[in-house]
Amino acid sequence: MHMHKQIDLDTIPVRQGEELDIVSLEWFLRKNIDGLPYDRLEIRQFSAGHSNLTYQLRIAEWEAVLRRPPLGPVAPKAHDMEREQRIISEIQPLFSPVPKPILFTDDLSVIGSPFQLMERKHGTVLDTSYPEWIQPAEELGKRISSIMIDKLVELHSIDYRKTKLGELSKPEGFMERQIHGWIRRYEQAKTDDLKEADFLISWLVKHIPKKHETSVIHYDYKLNNAMFNEDFTKMNGLFDWEMSTVGDPLADLGVALGYWLQEDDPDLLKKGFGKTSVTVQPGFMSRQEFIEEYARRSGRDVSGMNFYLTFAYFKLAVILQQIYYRYKMGQTKDFRFARFNYTVRNLMSYAAHIAIS
Repeated sequence: MHMHKQIDLDTIPVRQGEELDIVSLEWFLRKNIDGLPYDRLEIRQFSAGHSNLTYQLRIAEWEAVLRRPPLGPVAPKAHDMEREQRIISEIQPLFSPVPKPILFTDDLSVIGSPFQLMERKHGTVLDTSYPEWIQPAEELGKRISSIMIDKLVELHSIDYRKTKLGELSKPEGFMERQIHGWIRRYEQAKTDDLKEADFLISWLVKHIPKKHETSVIHYDYKLNNAMFNEDFTKMNGLFDWEMSTVGDPLADLGVALGYWLQEDDPDLLKKGFGKTSVTVQPGFMSRQEFIEEYARRSGRDVSGMNFYLTFAYFKLAVILQQIYYRYKMGQTKDFRFARFNYTVRNLMSYAAHIAIS
């Protein structure tokens, strides 16, 4: 029974307008997956996340996770999902928190979009607070911080040349492409004139690192993409691999820190996404401690982290700007996005502040 309690804590009934064609999907599953039980397919939705829609599928004791692109006039980016499926297939044997891939299809006749299926992992995902059965303690915050650093260091130490990941990405000129790519995305989704954004764009272009190391990177590495076992001694799941590639490990660290709030951060940063992250609670490392520990455990030179942190906040602002643009154009009606323009401005001014500090 406990397992079912765990399952349903992170899922909700499917949101109106985001339903899947259950008859067509069940028929497809039975045709493509051997040995499914004869019970009916049940579908619930994971409530977290702003981009891809994620569902829990269950037929008796068989379970899987289905991910599909968002609804609306966003072109169904089949190649992105297919690429993610290939990435997790390559990394999973080398890095245990990755869910095992089950299948990918771009057959639009099943649910109207491409989708991927993967293993359903169980555990606790932390976001803005501890679950009520956990007794918060400084020791716990320290331990979770430490596991987050260890897993990032472990991921960055995988020899990508032993995988096919090099074929899925172009390691050369990674930062150059990143900076120009995210500036272009900002310009395409721009709604307001922000002087902070103009400043950042020229600052980032001027400060692109001439050379950098190369490793497998997750590129969306944050606490609420990770899942822990019951006593928080192990990360047993890491999700959302769609951004993953072979690139600069410090850019990955920067993105991770962009999401890592600390207790003394300004309110504009802490409340930017609604509720504040659990990382502001006692025991969690500060960003500076995180950087120092990462350097100690990985042996990497982190003296240029200022650039990567500035870029991380800029990139975060652009992602929110893209969501806000879709909201403003009426492509999504989700009221959570109505004030994202303020959050974008706050992140841009914080990034500018980091750049010159």
